[in-house]
Amino acid sequence: MLRKIVRVILGLIGAGIGFSLSYLPFINELIASAGIARYSIVGLLVLVTGLAGFMLAPWLIEATLRMVAFFESTLLHTPMQDLIGGAVGLIIGLVIAVLLGAPMKNIPLVGPYIPIAFSFLFGYLGLSVGIKKKEELTGLLSVWKSGSKQGRDGGKSSYKVLDTNVIIDGRISDICRTGFLDGILIIPRFVLEELQHIADSSDLLRRNKGRRGLDILNQMRKEQGIKIEIRDFDGVDNKKDVDYRLIQVCKRLGCPVVTNDYNLNKVAELVGVRVLNINDLANAVKPLFLPGEEISGVDVIRDGKEAGQGVAYLEDGTMIVIEGGKRHIGQRINVVVTSVLQTSAGRMIFAKPKMSFKDSSSSRRYHEVKVIG
Repeated sequence: MLRKIVRVILGLIGAGIGFSLSYLPFINELIASAGIARYSIVGLLVLVTGLAGFMLAPWLIEATLRMVAFFESTLLHTPMQDLIGGAVGLIIGLVIAVLLGAPMKNIPLVGPYIPIAFSFLFGYLGLSVGIKKKEELTGLLSVWKSGSKQGRDGGKSSYKVLDTNVIIDGRISDICRTGFLDGILIIPRFVLEELQHIADSSDLLRRNKGRRGLDILNQMRKEQGIKIEIRDFDGVDNKKDVDYRLIQVCKRLGCPVVTNDYNLNKVAELVGVRVLNINDLANAVKPLFLPGEEISGVDVIRDGKEAGQGVAYLEDGTMIVIEGGKRHIGQRINVVVTSVLQTSAGRMIFAKPKMSFKDSSSSRRYHEVKVIG
């Protein structure tokens, strides 16, 4: 029904165009020279243009719908940063064109065409520069939007770039929820593509990890106070690996990278990029055990690399290497810490069974008394 109404309207518009054509100077001259009644020519033009509009209406409707669908699809698939950057650049370019073209419009012959040429030239330049500088423009808009709040807080929001591994790990969501990681979290488009590639892997374990990472991102987007931006970065060498591109992005934005990858941690520190390693954070909040301190109720689950060693784990995943603990596999025992090894990969505790520690201490005291005696 709507198409029929539009078709009738287009037919009426065509008839109106025909009626307007009848007042053109050469039509009036033709009527005067031929001696034809004016209403006949007007009626003929109205009839022809009206029928043309009515007959061409279906084609015009379909062409318009296809054009609208094309522009809608293009806009939906264009990142928001591109739209904002392009719009701001276009507006600035047109303003410059008006300011430069207005004084030149009175120049003879070419004056009226200079503002038009300037509009095309500076509009295109503004659009192109705006898209290429979208990161800086969106950053300025974000600062302007939250300027009053930032002024009260005493600083502006900082960017932090997330690595693929730290997204898959999952602890980043809990860290953000507790408020220990503030600012805007940036996820480069190539990191999201790598995560999607992992989620589509034929290997079951990799596929589950990738899907968990995507679920964690969706969960973080819904968490109040967690700001996540997915961005495209032009000029980043796509032929390099993801770690190299992450370092390029961090150097461009002047922000740290959040990761738990040991190798990326070392390379980033080498080139001067600040690293927020969540393994270091996890180790920092783990309970601190000193040599001689007792740990009660650890389950010895397997043997260690060295002869006679047993291995147990704390609830936070800290590994305990128990000297002489092999014979206690499958048992829950108390141990005494002998030393602690701290690395970026984690914390390792060396211990002895409590009874064995007491026995060795008693043996040393007995020999000392015997020698004195």
